Amino acid sequence: MLQIDLWKRVLIWLVCVTGLLLALPNGFYTRVEQSNDAAAEIIAKGDTPERQMLVEQWPSYLPSSLVNLGLDLRGGAHLLAEVKVEDVYAARMDALWPEVRDALRPERANVGSFRRQQAAEGQIRLKISKPEGMARALEVVRGLANPITTLTGAGASDIEVSGDGDILTVELSEAEKLASDDRTVRQSLEIIRRRIDEVGTREPTIQRQGSDRILIQVPGIGSASELKAIIGTTAQLTFNPVVGRGSDPDAPAGVGNKVVPSLDEPGAYYTVEAAPVVTGEQLVDAQPAFDQNGRPAVNFRFNTSGARKFGDYTAENIGSPFAIVLDDEVVSAPVIQSHIPGGSGIITGNFTIEESTNLAILLRAGALPAGLEFLEERTIGPELGQDSIDAGKIATIVAFVAVLVFMALSYGLFGIFANVALILNVALIFGFLSLIGATLTLPGIAGIVLTVGMAVDANVLIFERIREEIKSGRGPARAIDEGYSKALSAILDANITTFITAVILFAMGSGPVRGFAITLGMGILTSVFTAIFVTRLFIVMWFERRRPKEIEV
Repeated sequence: MLQIDLWKRVLIWLVCVTGLLLALPNGFYTRVEQSNDAAAEIIAKGDTPERQMLVEQWPSYLPSSLVNLGLDLRGGAHLLAEVKVEDVYAARMDALWPEVRDALRPERANVGSFRRQQAAEGQIRLKISKPEGMARALEVVRGLANPITTLTGAGASDIEVSGDGDILTVELSEAEKLASDDRTVRQSLEIIRRRIDEVGTREPTIQRQGSDRILIQVPGIGSASELKAIIGTTAQLTFNPVVGRGSDPDAPAGVGNKVVPSLDEPGAYYTVEAAPVVTGEQLVDAQPAFDQNGRPAVNFRFNTSGARKFGDYTAENIGSPFAIVLDDEVVSAPVIQSHIPGGSGIITGNFTIEESTNLAILLRAGALPAGLEFLEERTIGPELGQDSIDAGKIATIVAFVAVLVFMALSYGLFGIFANVALILNVALIFGFLSLIGATLTLPGIAGIVLTVGMAVDANVLIFERIREEIKSGRGPARAIDEGYSKALSAILDANITTFITAVILFAMGSGPVRGFAITLGMGILTSVFTAIFVTRLFIVMWFERRRPKEIEV
């Protein structure tokens, strides 16, 4: 008959109260957001009275998770970047050159002396003094080739080696270029994601578009130029042997070398070997620190491979300078005083504390493998976002009021119970979105507005069924019990089909479509819960208290 066990009542109320508590911070959005930001800054940069005061704006014993606002609601920056995948070809050849050189040195009896020549980017050209030894040279260099592991390049090698007279040419194969392009874009995508996440922005949208483009949308950031400053820096760290130092930027560097300016010494230029000893890709950690003079610096640590190369080089070149090069600028060029085992060191320079912190972040995130060309950039102001929020509020309020009035006029007291459940339904949606840290966009608001209209469908089915049971002569308790039990199958059928649609939209769609699918799917789950359990609990509690002889729905 019409009864609900105590443990079920406690569980229903517990779910409702939990949802209300989780949704509560969104009613004080700015205050909670400032408190959360201040707490994060205290962890990252230390405590100050101002930050502590902001933290205390929101009680620590209450939930503090918020529904993140999307780019169309909050404002922010939009960038479309093209990855210059060709940049990787030249870097690969520069890294391969020491291997080619070391492989040919033992073969001088067959190939004679050899010298690297000027060549197009992405190629190595060698001139050997014994053209009759070209076949042996080709055999040796081809031995450096590696098989391509991708499905499209299966069976192919990563390099092509050819000879013409006394000139030997090495370049990447077409299959390797395709595989390299894909790896480069994937790596750029992940590094951009890590950089943006680490600087504390909320819920960025970072997606690959086409073969070599990346879409980046970050809500809440000041401008597109600010976003470009975060992700546009390649932060390529290398440790290169120093060939010489001078003041002429156009001085001949020689094949295999390059001239780079000094970051700390205006007018000074270093000639360094293009092939680095170790690179930033072999870094496993970088942290802001202070040097022995108390100036901001960055501590770094290499992985096992990098530590071994770094240790071997410092052991063999004591008394020689080597350059720490960041984005083609020499940060410092210390003289190696002794063997440096362990693979750790420190980067010093004229840094501020903020600069050393940002440099550590960029180095930890890794170097962008290739440059980015920004094809499209937009800054969406917060005023536009506020207009969108206001429009969404108006739409939601209008839908709410219309549904509340309709239910109250159509079903009387039972309609009021349904209205209370509807309010709890929306609170549960926001509570769950806050719990998972979801991002709310305009399509998401549309999903919530649609849920408001759909949420009372289950109650309408139940109440109409109760009416029919009363007309057929059932007593109040039996009519209510039969109304809920007989309407259940229709409610589940209708909502399961809609939920399946939401799941398909989420799986197949992207961006705004997914936002709509999430709020629609969550709204279906919460509306079924409030209709079947919450409104029934209200009716049972009212019935137990009043014990009416007849009811009017």
